[in-house]
Order: sequence, then C-alpha cells, then structure tokens
Amino acid sequence: MTKEADKNILIVDDHPMVVAGLQQLLAQLDGIRVAATACNAFDAIALLREQRVDIILLDINLPDINGIDLCKKIKKEFPDIKILGISTFSERSYISRMINNGASGYLIKSASAEEIAAAIQTVMSGRLYLSLAMEHLLQPSSRAPSGALPVLTKREKEVLRLIADGMTNPQIAGKLFISPLTVDSHRKSLLTKFNVNNTASLMRMAVEQGLL
Repeated sequence: MTKEADKNILIVDDHPMVVAGLQQLLAQLDGIRVAATACNAFDAIALLREQRVDIILLDINLPDINGIDLCKKIKKEFPDIKILGISTFSERSYISRMINNGASGYLIKSASAEEIAAAIQTVMSGRLYLSLAMEHLLQPSSRAPSGALPVLTKREKEVLRLIADGMTNPQIAGKLFISPLTVDSHRKSLLTKFNVNNTASLMRMAVEQGLL
C-alpha cells in the first residue's frame, strides 16, 4: 500500500533492462515508491508536470538530450526535486558536470539496493551522495587546458574508429565481441565527451582533433 510519507521516484533511462533492474531493487526498500519511468527527456518533463516526484534517478546517456543538460533543465523548473545521476561510467567529467548542474549525487548502475537506499536517504537530508569508489574522482586535480582532447578509453577509441567506418551498433558488437547495449553506451559516452548531439558532429570533431 502506498503511504503518504513514501518518497516518489522517477526513473529516467532508455534501457528497459536497466529500468526493470532498478524497479526490482527499489521494490525491496521501505518508504520508496517508483511513481513512473521515462525513456527520454521529453517524457520525463511531461511526467514531472503531472505528478509529484521527490527523487529522480537520471541516466546520463539519453536518446534526445543528455542527462547532464536535462539535469540543469529540471532543476531550473523543479528546484525542490533531488536528482541522482546514474551511469555505467564513473568518470570525473560526468560527475562534476552533473553536480554543477544541480544533481545531489551520482550512482553507478551496478549499485546494490543498500547503496541506493543510502543515496536516497543522504540526498533527501540535503547532503551530497557519492559512493566511496567515486569520491576520489572529485578531489582537486590539475585542470586540463581549454580545448584539450577528451580522454578516451581504449574501447571508446575502438568504437570511434568503427563508427567512422560506417558500422552499425550490431556490427560493432559483433566485431568487438560485446553486446549492442554496451556499444550504445560507448557511443553515447563519446557524444557526451565531445559535447556533440549526433554522429556527424562526432566524426567532424574527431577528425579535427586528429583522432581519425
């Protein structure tokens, strides 16, 4: 039974398996209710205008606009809502940009039910949540010069080259012996790192910076 004191959660992620996994984990927690799910920014904003939401679990990689930009938009229109960024990646640039845009914390998608519960409790009390595995990423470091090349993993470089060859996600998955879902995550990560919205712009930036 839904109680008035329950915290309403909105999950924003475009991967059905991830959404199902999060719903299963959240169902184990007391005082928490998944009020709705959305697979893109447009649907998320529409849902927020229709019902009360206390916390959003927001994927960084979305099909229309990235979660980093959506976080900023949501906090501007709904300042009281707490946002926890979620991703398969634990990179300083993602975390810093989410926090700067108003997020109250950051979780890796493989987080346990216990960690999600701790994160929700922390952000609802007005504090910032980062798992111990990621706290070191926000420690002060030498800032890269403006215009510096984005730092790509070995796998991201491989995916970038195969995208440039005109291969589709399933073709890349077969070539690298990984799942299409993983390829999609790497593709979206590349778009975010290069701060572009489509593959054509990604290719142009990669060529200009001598990566292809």
